[in-house]
Amino acid sequence: MAEYITRRLLQALLVLIVMTLLVFFGVNVIGNPVYIFASSECDQACLSAIIADLGLDQPIWRQYLTFVGNLMQGDMGKSFTHGVPALHLIFERLPATLELAFAALVMALVLGLPMGVYAGLRPEGWGARLIMGFSMVAFSLPVFWIGIIMILTFSVQLGWMPSVGRGDTVDLGFVETSVLTLDGLHHLFMPAFTLSLIMMAMVIRLARAGMREVMFTDYIKFARANGVPERRVLGVHALKNILIPIVTVLGMEFGGVIAFAVVVESIFSWPGVGKMLIDAIAVLDRPLIVAYLICVVFMFVTLNLLVDILYSLLDPRIRLGGGKP
Repeated sequence: MAEYITRRLLQALLVLIVMTLLVFFGVNVIGNPVYIFASSECDQACLSAIIADLGLDQPIWRQYLTFVGNLMQGDMGKSFTHGVPALHLIFERLPATLELAFAALVMALVLGLPMGVYAGLRPEGWGARLIMGFSMVAFSLPVFWIGIIMILTFSVQLGWMPSVGRGDTVDLGFVETSVLTLDGLHHLFMPAFTLSLIMMAMVIRLARAGMREVMFTDYIKFARANGVPERRVLGVHALKNILIPIVTVLGMEFGGVIAFAVVVESIFSWPGVGKMLIDAIAVLDRPLIVAYLICVVFMFVTLNLLVDILYSLLDPRIRLGGGKP
């Protein structure tokens, strides 16, 4: 296991190095932020001063080397618009996005897993047909459309839910959270449910397919023949095995949820990193965009490693690196 983790860490380091190249050069060849910050009365001398102040007067390769050197010290540069370190802004907004993503993940598991198991055990029933129809609709409809419809229905027409904002928060000293207040949960429900629908549809389909397959395996038949209670057969023997593909998909999808919660955060004005990214793109705030994208890459690489480790915990038969478990 130690050898496997070491090899994966080296691979992750290589991926991060390549991605810093792609992200930095990709962002820095798009547009010119100088003309956004300069006023209409700014002459050539004024423009030159702004370029030098932003560090854009150096060749692109030298800018990259400076960026890498600062990155090794935990510095991703200062935001052009806010004048503070980009990482500070990301860490300031990240708790709101993580809160939204974890809430969506919990909803997808709590609602999707039982529905998928039920559909797998009774595939011909009307309940299973309704569940699979729901999963198809949830997977097919665009997120922005679902969010708009939910706002129009539950906020505008019925007045049950708040449409924007994060609600009341509680300061825990190191982070602020809204999940510990009723108003915060009230504001969290609609954006989290909207974000969870695609994950929920995946969980339903994977749980149904896994349950249909695992219920005909020999070890399930032997467990029943030995008099093991049906609840234990389903809850321990069957469920533990169908969780492996679900963990894989959710591990990858969770990184995508954090990275691409931009649409939901924009629709519901949720103060997370996704909305911050939209604002940064609008003004070509390069340090903030680059810092966000590199943090996203780091999260994806970390989640990949964690999912592989969870494999061995869920099923000891899985061999890592060709060795025996």
